[in-house]
Amino acid sequence: MTDDAVLRSAITTAYLSLADLLDGAGKDRWDSPSLCEGWRVREVVAHMTMAARFTEAEFMAELRACDYDFTRLSNAVATRDAALPEDTLVAGLRSQVMHHWTPPGGGVRGALNHVVIHGLDVTVPLGVERRAPEQAVTTVLNDLTYGGGHAHFGVAVDGRALRATDLDWSYGSGPALSGEAGDLASALCGRRLPEGRLQGDPL
Repeated sequence: MTDDAVLRSAITTAYLSLADLLDGAGKDRWDSPSLCEGWRVREVVAHMTMAARFTEAEFMAELRACDYDFTRLSNAVATRDAALPEDTLVAGLRSQVMHHWTPPGGGVRGALNHVVIHGLDVTVPLGVERRAPEQAVTTVLNDLTYGGGHAHFGVAVDGRALRATDLDWSYGSGPALSGEAGDLASALCGRRLPEGRLQGDPL
């Protein structure tokens, strides 16, 4: 397999695993708060599956209506589409469109980061295991540290050591922050994690 093919396989696995988790889940799970501030699980899933419901022309029309402010668009669509039937949202996670989608300018790695991080936004507060393969999470951690992705979230890692406790991954030197790989990825994206999930000084 090419590198892109490996990443595509990991993307599909992550989407389908999250779909399996939520398929038939009760309202309490769908309405649980996520790691995305102000969003429940249903808003996160509505956001992460936008491409399964909008053509490019429809997306651009939505973006124009929000004065080309993507954050405003994301909030508007997530709030509105969270009211869709849960079966529709799960179908979005299973959609081949999502499994082959890439964010503008983000490529396949951007798509992988999208599904892994938002998947963690759902699974961490629900207290269930992450739904992405180890290789996928390792790739995301490398993008967020060595690749500089943490800067997009206002997180600083200079002079810090990061250590995953559930797989063979580490970064940097200095005062250490350790925990499961998924929790480290969430912290690098500026998410506020439940108490006790990471050990060491916060980023």
